[in-house]
Amino acid sequence: MSRSHPHTVSRRRVFYIPGYDPIHPRRYRELYRKEGADQARVSGYEIRLSPAPKSEHFGWHVDATVDGQSVRANVEVLVWSDIVKGSMEASIPGTYLQLVRTAWTYIASGALRRLMRLRKGPVIAALYPVGMLLGQALLAMALWYALWRAGSGFGSLAGWGGAALGAIACVALLRWFKDKDGKFFAYYLMHDYAYSAASKGANPPALEERMTQFQDAIAAALTSEVEEVLVVGHSSGAHLAVSVLSDLIRAGRVPANGPALAFLSLGQVVPMVSFLPDAHRLRADLQFLSARHELTWVDVTAPGDGCAFALCDPVSVSGVAPADKRWPLVFSAAFTQTLSPARWKELRWRFFRLHFQYLCAFDRPKDYDYFLITAGPVTLADRYADRPPSKSRIDVPVSKYTSVAA
Repeated sequence: MSRSHPHTVSRRRVFYIPGYDPIHPRRYRELYRKEGADQARVSGYEIRLSPAPKSEHFGWHVDATVDGQSVRANVEVLVWSDIVKGSMEASIPGTYLQLVRTAWTYIASGALRRLMRLRKGPVIAALYPVGMLLGQALLAMALWYALWRAGSGFGSLAGWGGAALGAIACVALLRWFKDKDGKFFAYYLMHDYAYSAASKGANPPALEERMTQFQDAIAAALTSEVEEVLVVGHSSGAHLAVSVLSDLIRAGRVPANGPALAFLSLGQVVPMVSFLPDAHRLRADLQFLSARHELTWVDVTAPGDGCAFALCDPVSVSGVAPADKRWPLVFSAAFTQTLSPARWKELRWRFFRLHFQYLCAFDRPKDYDYFLITAGPVTLADRYADRPPSKSRIDVPVSKYTSVAA
């Protein structure tokens, strides 16, 4: 039986776990400030941001007035961008070695073939850096060959000079591509997929240590004077949140009469990890969390987001759904309906931007509003108490690997 909770929230703690992102967390504050103001104008409520005192985690205060009710939310970003940066320090040859190892892990394990049964979009997104990096290498080799051939036309000595010049030009072109990766995202995405594939789905020790710190922060919030503690996991942050919350509950750190505990997963890519052979820990946590009464878990994706496994129940498709499964509630943010035709046309091919749309304003909002969820007067449980799951969700087992113990 679920715990009873107050229906009105005046104080809330929000913990945001980003995806694989090396950028400073102030980016999320500025995104919240800009998009929250836009959503407030569209939806007719008030929202204001103010600085939070210095603490272990980067954060800000949100004061909102919705239908005459005042709410204060304290938002904190649970940072692991330093770990991400460390994993992105591979050289150009090192990145190509990552490409080979990552492709081999997903192909040889059969994970890639099974992921394609779910959604083509995120699989294409995963293959994009492979194709882009190989294309960059081919262009560099073509440049080397052209300079070598040009030199060879003037004799063998000139040919050797052309080959040397071509080698310099080849390296320079590859470095140029890497320097411009803010536009191409090939290296970034390659490092992202390689990070999980390197350990075949297991968490590196540094990440496990950081997740323990996340658990401590959430546990402390559950003893504070608030009505709801909300954990938001976006993209790769969703599967980190699954494990953090599972550990929290297993450790008995959720007070029986404490604040409502809620989990909102957005744009999740859980199958990219849970389908790997050594993701025993994640699969066990998915199975455990899906049956717990201590929290409410809502999973929001959208078919318009080509980087997420839209409407794929992360527990069921991973093949670990227990008989008493109750979470997550899976439904769509329906970008094509909640964004006007003009706005959708503007964003349609900006794939990376659409992956962050869950954190942004909608000009035709329906029942999903990130700012009402994080700063409004209603708990996540009450907001979606009568919300049915999307009929088009995928909730059948697909993963080859379903073991939950190493």
